[in-house]
Parts: sequence; C-alpha cells; structure tokens
Amino acid sequence: MKEHIEELLIQAFLHLKRDKIVPADCKIQPVVERTRSPEHGEFASNLAMVLTKQAKRPPKDLAKAIINRLPKSRQLEKTEIAGPGFINFFMNQMAMASTVKEVLRKEGSYGHQPTQPDRSVTLEFVSANPTGPLHVGHGRGAAYGASLACILQAAGYEVQREYYVNDHGRQMDILALSVWLRYLELCGEKVRFPKNGYQGEYVYEIARVVRNEHGDKWRFTELEVYDGAEPDEGEGGDAESHIDSLINKASDLMGHAGYLAFFNASLDQILGDIKNDLAEFGVEFDHWFSEVGLEESGALQHAIERLDKNGYLYVKDGATWFKASELGDEKDRVIVRENGRTTYFASDIAYLLNKLERGFDHAIYVWGADHHGYIARLSAAAKGLGEDPENIEFILLQFVALFRDGEKIQMSTRSGNFITLRQLRDEVSSDAARYFFVMRSHDQHLDFNLDLAKSRSNENPVYYIQYAHARICSVFKNLDQMDLRHNAAIGEAALDRLVEEHELGLMRSLSRYPEVIESSARARAPHSMAHYLHGLATDFHAYYNAHQFLVDDENLRNARLNLILAARMVLQDGLSMLGISAPEEM
Repeated sequence: MKEHIEELLIQAFLHLKRDKIVPADCKIQPVVERTRSPEHGEFASNLAMVLTKQAKRPPKDLAKAIINRLPKSRQLEKTEIAGPGFINFFMNQMAMASTVKEVLRKEGSYGHQPTQPDRSVTLEFVSANPTGPLHVGHGRGAAYGASLACILQAAGYEVQREYYVNDHGRQMDILALSVWLRYLELCGEKVRFPKNGYQGEYVYEIARVVRNEHGDKWRFTELEVYDGAEPDEGEGGDAESHIDSLINKASDLMGHAGYLAFFNASLDQILGDIKNDLAEFGVEFDHWFSEVGLEESGALQHAIERLDKNGYLYVKDGATWFKASELGDEKDRVIVRENGRTTYFASDIAYLLNKLERGFDHAIYVWGADHHGYIARLSAAAKGLGEDPENIEFILLQFVALFRDGEKIQMSTRSGNFITLRQLRDEVSSDAARYFFVMRSHDQHLDFNLDLAKSRSNENPVYYIQYAHARICSVFKNLDQMDLRHNAAIGEAALDRLVEEHELGLMRSLSRYPEVIESSARARAPHSMAHYLHGLATDFHAYYNAHQFLVDDENLRNARLNLILAARMVLQDGLSMLGISAPEEM
C-alpha cells in the first residue's frame, strides 16, 4: 500500500509540473509514512511542505493541488489535509481485505523480499573468548545477532552468520594455566592459585578430563611450579607479571606437548559447550572462523604487507607500528611487538581484510558496549588497507542486569560468580530469554526481570504473543469438533463482510508487516519486530474477546477464519525471526 501511494504522488507531481505549479527541473522522492492513529488515516505525506519553497506557495494550497491531481484509486476511501499541510490517506475496506488475501496466498513469506544482488552481508556476533561458559551478556548478543540475521534475510539480504574464535593469545594461555593448576590440585599438590586466573567449577571439570586421559603425567611439585616465578600481587608483586611467569613455567616444565594437552583440552571443551549452548538457544552459525587460521593461511602477513605497501607502517623501538592516528584513531598502534609476535590488533586487521576479500558488500560487527574504543581503530585500519570504511558497521550492545524478587543479581565473570546462558534458559525457557533479550533497543541497558519472564500471564509479553497464536489454533480445533470445515474460497469471496472496528484494526496491523520487516532491517532493530508482534497480539485478543468467529452465517464465519488464519501466519513468521516457538496450545 505504501508503494501504491508513492506512485500516486509521483503521478500527481508530474501533473504539477505540467501545470507549471512547480518548476520543470524540480525533483522529488515522495516520503510516505504510517500515521500514528487511524483517526488520521493509514498513511501521510509531507510532499506539499517539501515543495512549498520551490513552488512559492503555501503548503496547504499545494496539498489541495496535489489531492486534485491524484489519479483515481480503488483502494483509497478519501484524503484529507491535516496540520500545516500533511496529506492523510484513508484506505477503504477493500484495500484492507486485500492484505488478508496476500497473507494467505504467500503463506509464510508475506512481507519477505527476494534476495537483492547488492545486499550481501557477513554478520559476526557473540564471538566470546573460549575461556568459559556463555553468560547472560553473551545471550543478549546471540539473541540480537540471530534475530537480526533472520530479519535481514526477510528484507532481501544474503546473510552469512559468523563466529570469530579467539583461539590464540594470552587469555587462552591464562585459561590453560588455570586448568593445569587445578589439575595439580587434583593430583594432590598444594597450589597458590593466582588472583587473575580463571575461577569456576568448569575449570575443575576440564582438569578432570585431562587427568582422566593422562593420569599424573604432568604432575609437578609446588616447589617446581613456583621456583623462580614472579611474586603475586598479595606478595608485593604484580598480578599480571606473576601469571605470565607461571605460564612460562608451565611451558618449560611440561614442554610443548604437555602444554598443548591443557591448551587444546580447554579449547575443545569450552568451544564445544559454547556450540551446544547456542544450538539449544536456537542460534546457528554458517562459519566458525579461527584466529589461528589467520596466521596459518597467510592472511595475517597479507594484511601487514597491504598496510606497508600503502605507507602506513613504521618501526620504532624494535616494534612495527600502524599510523592509525593519521586515519582518525586517537593514537598509533603496535601490530608487531619487538619480540616478533603480532598483536591482537594485527589479527583484527587481518580478519577485517579477510571478510571484505571474501566478496561481501557489507561487514557487520556486533560487540558489547565495552568495545567502543575499537570502532575508531578498525575504521582507521579499513582506510589503511585501502577499503571503504562505509562498508563496515559496528553495533554495540549495552549491558544486561538480572533482577530476581526486585533485587539485582551481582555477577563477576573472572571470579566465576555469574549466571550462565544455560542456567538462564533452564530457569525462564529459551523462548522467554530470546524475547526479553531483544525487546529493548540494543543501545539501551536491559534490566531482565526473571520473575516476569517465568510468569504465565498476560503481563509476560512473550506469553501474551504466544497465547494469541494458541488461541487461533484453538478456534480451528473447535471448528473440527463442531464437524465444520474452513472454506478459504468462501471466506475470500466474503471478505467485504469484515467491517467491524476490531476487524479493520487487525487488518490494518497485518498490512504493516512488510514495512516492519524493512524498517527493522534498515535500523538493525529486532526490538521493532518484538513490539509489532505484541501489538498484533493485542489487536487479535481484542477481536477474540469482542466477537464470535464460529457463527452460523457460513460466509461471515469463513471470512473471519481467513482473517485470523492470516494473523496466525504473521505471528508465526515474526516469532520465528526472533527464534521463538509458536505453540498450538498453552
């Protein structure tokens, strides 16, 4: 309908040119938007106000001229001039009813656009370091990224879902060390566990796996472990230096093979758990990209050579620096340390170049809010590589706070005192978690009310939406029990009987669905889809409470069944984009 009105306005605009009301060289693209209230029609345009300067006429006069030149439309009931010169468009009942026909004809693809050739996107999200279980913050990233991917696909994008596995670097070394120290404890050794080591029962679990496989092969005494190690923070030393010295000690004592046993066991166990957690949360990835693979494939060296060729590298104090400050970053960045080892940032640059060279038109990163500082440096990296930074997009998710009984739950990742995604799913269900994670805009802090998420009441928004779907299913079950059948053809022929305000309201909501898909994709806003589904459910519940569907009049009965079946299809499709089930009974 929106496109239809835009076309009507273009035709009227051409007539304005013909009649010399606007200059012949004037160009416009009509803007048509939904009104906030049915009292003002379904759509409105500010075209008259846009043209007033060039036409040198008051906007209300121009609005009247535009209306007088609009082509006849069988779908328009009337037009009105509102405010300073808005044109409001009122759709007639036939136009509303045509939405029901289209939903039923397209079934689960109503509102979906065919894939566009210039809309290929690689979407990276979650990408949690494999150093521990996924927690609720990762859950928000998973729900947001997965929902956005589905919405983008429905809007005509070709989407690749990608998880970047940080399987290289210091944090993985700290995890391997933490597992080894817990392994020594299991072997009966006394261990002074470092303050900044990884805590939590999961570290013991990995240590048990290694011990079950290797026995006491990698056991060393306390004296051997701490001999020559830097003192910890509580011993008058530095915590970071202490743990680095222990990592080196572990590698020296066990050798490369022994160290790899703990490193690989940690990576395999945690990455496996992450994959299982995400799959059970309804989140799947097309590609798990290994950081180690950047070096093994030569992608790391390729990116460094590209920066060097473009004149953005220099050597200082034995290290290789990237001239990031010349390209918008706050300072220059080291990409190769004086010991010859590349930095995390070098891997980030290589990964960025790898994405773009795989042929995607657009690369979207979904990060936590604490990654804000990375935006300027990666944008600078894109420029240094000779790539267009406009092809890169960064989405920052704000933090999640859990509340139970009105009290905020305190969490700390490093200490192991946090709620895992698995625990959250077990408590409130995946459906509730998926909805609650996306019901607020990603740039807003999210207060997650566990008690509300578990409740089976209309105050729980996901329950309320699912209940609308289940109610529709119950109507069709009742139809079978009455030994009646739904005749869609009769219903389509009788759609003109749907004239009640609740019926018009529900059809109006259904007609908005294609626009919601497009606007949600454009704004990267799954919460808009969540809010739309809640509004659609509200319209259906109001209709359900006000009218009987299974009436004696066969024509009216089938018309109403067509309408609620269309509502069911849209509810199911929208819920599926958010990764939420559409139960047939509750």
